[in-house]
Amino acid sequence: MNPDPSMNPNRQAQAALLFLLGATVLHAGLTDLHLRYVKAGLRPLLLLCGAVLVVTAAATVWYEWRGARGRHDDGPGPDGGREHREPRVSWLLALPVLALILVAPPALGSYSATHTGTALQKPFGFPDLPAGGGTLRLGVGEYAARAVYDDGRGLRDRPVEITGFVALDPSGTPYLVRMSLNCCAADGQPVKIALTGEVPPVLRPDAWLEVTGTYSPRRTKDPVNDGPVPWFEVTSAKPVPAPNDPYDEVWTG
Repeated sequence: MNPDPSMNPNRQAQAALLFLLGATVLHAGLTDLHLRYVKAGLRPLLLLCGAVLVVTAAATVWYEWRGARGRHDDGPGPDGGREHREPRVSWLLALPVLALILVAPPALGSYSATHTGTALQKPFGFPDLPAGGGTLRLGVGEYAARAVYDDGRGLRDRPVEITGFVALDPSGTPYLVRMSLNCCAADGQPVKIALTGEVPPVLRPDAWLEVTGTYSPRRTKDPVNDGPVPWFEVTSAKPVPAPNDPYDEVWTG
């Protein structure tokens, strides 16, 4: 964007901010970056919003350029002077947007999990699990819901594999956690599973683990809101990379 020097600098700053913000939203929507902030299903809306902001920035530059040409063709005002120019300090308004582009905040992690109570709720129902004796691959939310509200039926005596990140409560109890979203990261809430058994001796908060083990009938209470937290008997655990989409949708059965 290279607007005419005679344009109002305040309008230039407005157009630049709109363009930078629109470009940032488009960049987030075209990459996995948006998954840190909103549900995957909102990607089309992000792309639409980014496009509208960029088009609005271009329209602002165009109309201001046309107005500047008109003022130039009409000559200087009655006093023969040039029109008042806004202070260039207004361009500093672009710094927060540039910071968002260059330094993307991380996804919600163990700090949020240990300072927010579990969001586990009773689902509408429990679909049948796959038949057979193979390993069940469940999300944190589904395991927790089946363990607490279905008394572990279908989970007993079957190996279960779950992936989540590590959080430690004030007493040192290790949790496996996934943050659940209704809409975006602003309403993110954790669902937690307490780990026992063959838990690695050294656990780093926010590290992602894939744990294999079995259902445990034990229960504990979340120290934040006294919500139910089931236990999981770990037989093996291994570190895994953080997934592209670190959030889960609220599991409702």
